[in-house]
Amino acid sequence: MLGMNKSIFRRLILSYMFTIVVGIGIVGILMFYFANNYIYSAKQEELLRKGKTVNAYIQEEAIIDDEKQSKLEFFDHSYNARIWVFDQEGKIIATSTQEEVFIGKSVASSIVERVLQGDDAVSRLEFEGLVEPMLSVVVPWGKQDHVYGGIILHSPLTGLSGFIMKIREMFLWATLFGILFSTVMVSYLSWTISRPLQQIDRAASRIGMGNYDERIQIKSEDEIGDLAHTINKMAEKLEIIEVERQKLDNLRSDFLANISHELRTPLTTMQGFLEALQDGLIEEEGRQRYYDVMYDETIHMNRLVDDLMDLIKLENKEITLSKYPIDIKSILEKEKFKFEKEALDKYIDIKLNLIEPLPKAYSDPVRLEQIINNLLKNAVKFTEEGEITISAQEDGEYLLLSVQDTGIGISDLDQELIWERFYKVDRGRSKKNKGTGLGLAIVKKLVELHEGKITVQSEIGKGTTFKIWIPSVVEGGTY
Repeated sequence: MLGMNKSIFRRLILSYMFTIVVGIGIVGILMFYFANNYIYSAKQEELLRKGKTVNAYIQEEAIIDDEKQSKLEFFDHSYNARIWVFDQEGKIIATSTQEEVFIGKSVASSIVERVLQGDDAVSRLEFEGLVEPMLSVVVPWGKQDHVYGGIILHSPLTGLSGFIMKIREMFLWATLFGILFSTVMVSYLSWTISRPLQQIDRAASRIGMGNYDERIQIKSEDEIGDLAHTINKMAEKLEIIEVERQKLDNLRSDFLANISHELRTPLTTMQGFLEALQDGLIEEEGRQRYYDVMYDETIHMNRLVDDLMDLIKLENKEITLSKYPIDIKSILEKEKFKFEKEALDKYIDIKLNLIEPLPKAYSDPVRLEQIINNLLKNAVKFTEEGEITISAQEDGEYLLLSVQDTGIGISDLDQELIWERFYKVDRGRSKKNKGTGLGLAIVKKLVELHEGKITVQSEIGKGTTFKIWIPSVVEGGTY
């Protein structure tokens, strides 16, 4: 992360410095170019006006007498410009300064030709010994169509060098300030970017190590905030997946432990009895009892395998119901008859309470019998004496079935767990009651597959009531 911070800072500082330096450089060059042209243009216009003013005073005759010489000297001091006058041949015949040594010298023929045609001329000259460049303008000498020659005005571009130096100095200071400003801004921006990125990096590392409850506390609304939000969402999903994985692992471990326990008990019993029979330790008259026990254990194991297969199919959604309208009364009477003998042996009275008229249940009859069978089996198993009541009545769009007993009851804690597979309420209470611990788990899955619901109400020592709502056939023939 530190390398990334350095890389971000380096890229930002270089880009900002390049942008600012280039920007200031372009602005400085443009300022220098336009300022330079403006000064030259203004000076040129000013000298042309002055040259025409000088011509207005000396245009009467084609000679320079003492009076005109005095005016030239006057204009020299007034305009701070040297004045030369040349004739039609281009020879300088007068200057505004007596000590000038240019009298008699010739002016460039191109300039003379332009002046004699009545045009002005402008040129930039540099003289040896002068620091500043000179601007020279040439205007015709004479009036109207009578041109005697030309008037040259030389003027130094006073202050131009100083102005350029000031521009350069300003440009330098602006560049230094820009570099300093960019450094400060980049440092701040790098901090605002790298700090949340560091948080994201640390959080991602913790998430990568399996700490899925880690969250990134970044509230910004920019792309970094969106990245943090996305990572938080990912962590939430991973946390859910991890919880589900742990739950599945626990279920798998519990399943293996429970199935091992459930199979070991009957297998151990049968193994011990078989060894006794093989060793001839059991007399002939006692062998039947051993056979009966081994047969019961085989039935128990077979029931366990069947329940397991049903539960696995239900959880994998491999069971498809064949639903159609059925008469619930006949099914309840059949189940009542099936358990009456076992109930009478325990002095238990099974009652059937039907509140008619009863709607037809929209159900799979085989699976509905399985639901009622499992509930009645538990009711008979956990009721020592008293009665079991099977009820049925219409409840809106549902058929409400209930199985109520006066048995040992279920605690509040157990009521939350009885739907788990292999969970047995009777553990530690009654060793004679054998079961797979899968019955209620299968019942709940089958009821949900019918798009119904099931509830339990129970109190220790007073009994238990299971209520089941199964969709019924409504008027009009729709379900």
